[in-house]
Amino acid sequence: MSWPGHTDRLGGWLLWMFTRNAAILVVTLGLCGPTLTSAHEVRPAYLELREDAPGEFSVLFKTPMRGDLRLALTPEFSGRIEALTPVTTRMTGDAALQTWRLRALDPLRGRDVRVAGLDGTMTDALVRIEFADGTAWTQRLTPQQPTAIVPQAQSGWFVAGVYLKLGIEHILLGIDHLLFVLALLFLARGTWLLVKTITAFTIAHSLTLTLATLGFVHVPSRPVEAVIALSIVFVAVEIVYAYRGRQGLAQRAPWIVAFAFGLLHGLGFAGALSEVGLPPGHIPVALLFFNIGVEIGQLLFVGVALFLAAILAPYRTALPKWAKLVPPYVIGSVAMFWLFERVAVF
Repeated sequence: MSWPGHTDRLGGWLLWMFTRNAAILVVTLGLCGPTLTSAHEVRPAYLELREDAPGEFSVLFKTPMRGDLRLALTPEFSGRIEALTPVTTRMTGDAALQTWRLRALDPLRGRDVRVAGLDGTMTDALVRIEFADGTAWTQRLTPQQPTAIVPQAQSGWFVAGVYLKLGIEHILLGIDHLLFVLALLFLARGTWLLVKTITAFTIAHSLTLTLATLGFVHVPSRPVEAVIALSIVFVAVEIVYAYRGRQGLAQRAPWIVAFAFGLLHGLGFAGALSEVGLPPGHIPVALLFFNIGVEIGQLLFVGVALFLAAILAPYRTALPKWAKLVPPYVIGSVAMFWLFERVAVF
């Protein structure tokens, strides 16, 4: 089975959209700089409490940085809390790490936990509390819902829901990953070729995501992020070559390119997951559903792109021959900006 002309329709719609908005995009990127062009512009805060003595907890609170300033976020509890040590703060480049110890004069179970100031940001906060009896609770707080009640117990299905949402949000906010998938859509001509390409990308990044998260593979995150940007540049160049009649490996067998670079993208996903961690006792569930969330988000993006291409194809206007080069040049230019930006912070 095949969908004749799906790639042409997709290309026509994207050409029309890119041509109309290319100038606006370039000006916007120039004005907004790293804020808009950052591939992961929303990083989560992270609050972890570990009970190492009855009622006594070691606290780790990580908050994102905006330039040299830490987001004004503060954890609060509805029960009575006594600080045992002063707060120690250290910077890690893109986040501030605060550590201290506290004593819960009232049990944390059944009490509210809140991240004050979260409702005035665009980020989320993941809260994890590990109790001395081996149980743990994990919850995601948002600007719309910055407070949650610590339950008496937490099921695996609850953890699954939290990490499923995290996976979906990560891929949909990971503009570099989506841009790579978009470039693959230009190369994969034909429905069956598109299916093989997306499947190869999925298998590859699922493999390295699992291996890196479980600690079998250790690769520094900054070089990985730089090579991810380089992978987008490579595919953009291959699109240009294909339009000019030069047959390269990426056009003949895009699934090979998708699999090779998908391994790198999986390491990028693992870096994002490591920032929030995995709940003890529910590691397989959390890892599985985070990965499922990534795949759902990816399929949503591909489905919406193809659907809009089919809907808008009859309305596209005739374009000059040079217009088909606009999408790969825009994709490649944005990716080169990310590459220079990421290499600069080595």
